[in-house]
Amino acid sequence: MDRMGTMGKARKSHPVTRSGQSGPSNTEPVEGAAAEAARLIAYIQRFSRASVLVIGDLILDHYVWGRVSRISPEAPVPVVHVESESLKLGGAANVFNNILALGGQADICGVIGADESGRLLLKELGGRRQGRGGVVIDHNRPTTRKSRVVAHNQQIVRYDVERRAELTALLQRRILRYVESRLKELSCLVVSDYAKGVVTASLMTELTRLAGQRKIPIVVDPKVEHFSYYRGVTVVTPNHLEATQAAGVHGEDDQAVNKAGTTLRQRLGCQTVLVTRGERGMSVYQGHGDHWHIPTRARQVYDVTGAGDTVVGTLALALSTGATMREAAVLANQAAGVVVGMIGTATVTAAQLADSLGQG
Repeated sequence: MDRMGTMGKARKSHPVTRSGQSGPSNTEPVEGAAAEAARLIAYIQRFSRASVLVIGDLILDHYVWGRVSRISPEAPVPVVHVESESLKLGGAANVFNNILALGGQADICGVIGADESGRLLLKELGGRRQGRGGVVIDHNRPTTRKSRVVAHNQQIVRYDVERRAELTALLQRRILRYVESRLKELSCLVVSDYAKGVVTASLMTELTRLAGQRKIPIVVDPKVEHFSYYRGVTVVTPNHLEATQAAGVHGEDDQAVNKAGTTLRQRLGCQTVLVTRGERGMSVYQGHGDHWHIPTRARQVYDVTGAGDTVVGTLALALSTGATMREAAVLANQAAGVVVGMIGTATVTAAQLADSLGQG
């Protein structure tokens, strides 16, 4: 799912704008562009050393492609002549896919049903998972599946198969046992929450405790109704609409987003709130009123699908390889700018990301 919004054309230069409690915003040239690019590329070259476990809602994205030439005589709806169908990894599975595309090591935890969609999702995951125990089967729910009917590049309808009830305590324990079994090997945890039942208050409490014991960062792609679950995590990445809604702030301008970001960071007690703002880039909020803005790096926009998953995956890998939160945010912003400039893809490779920095 795209949580970035529409990305716009970037300015020629891309300064990081920093704000604090003591004075107005100002643009500070941290270092030369070439030196910064070289430093960031060094982190990208270490992505292969990172090992990230993604926990969240697994979704099978099903696409039906066709064309329309007439309206049905039975009802005022288009008749779609189906030409092809395709399947893609969605939800937490797409975050997992993004991490692999960037060269990192990844594993995944989630739930599927005992059905054909679950079998197909496992087939799409293939042999790319490091372990087999992280994906559990719930015989009382279907595999979450989103089917989109697309004709002439226009989505006609989407229909979902899902059950949003929380996982049973037994299945939650199975997931937590798997996380515990992998902790010694991990450099980061990612929680990809689509409110389909996997991410619960009790699960997040235990994940935060386990990660804290090993000093492993937790990156959360949040859902508004679950914000109270994310206390004490390292970073949450809402888009600007999710941030203002979760904070109870009205408006979408800089003042509203700043208030929302600061409020959420204080409320959750987390290290960082990173708000993705589409064509306005990203705004990052940390303690003591410290925040800064990163303008978008998109040069041309073709497809924003999956940009939010790219942001989360890049953040996890950058933090895993020793980047500061500022450096990780800059890399995530750069990766999102690359991926929205591609047609029909939702991932970026480490080579493409490094090349884009060299072109900056």
